[in-house]
Amino acid sequence: MNYSDTTIWWIIAILGVGTFLIRFSFLGLIGSRPMPPWVLRHLRYTSVAILPGLVAPLVVFPAATGGVPDPARLLAACVTIAIGYWTKGVVGAMLAGAATLFAVQHLLG
Repeated sequence: MNYSDTTIWWIIAILGVGTFLIRFSFLGLIGSRPMPPWVLRHLRYTSVAILPGLVAPLVVFPAATGGVPDPARLLAACVTIAIGYWTKGVVGAMLAGAATLFAVQHLLG
């Protein structure tokens, strides 16, 4: 498909306005009001639902290895999950996973 420059700029502008309206509906209209407890309860699970979807492709099919699973990344992911489950802390789990990744990559060369 060939689009003219004007059409492309219209598409960009419409998508920008749409994105603004979606975000404004939450931040501008609802942002100053207290939320019901059931909404707050569901929002607690947002990061738990999104992070695995962002991280899993980087672990299973890393671009650094051409999409081939890497033992260092798989081990680091397992350590991160184990430490996170054991300590119930995100920062400590991420640091342990990063340290494991760098240590195993250093040992494997």
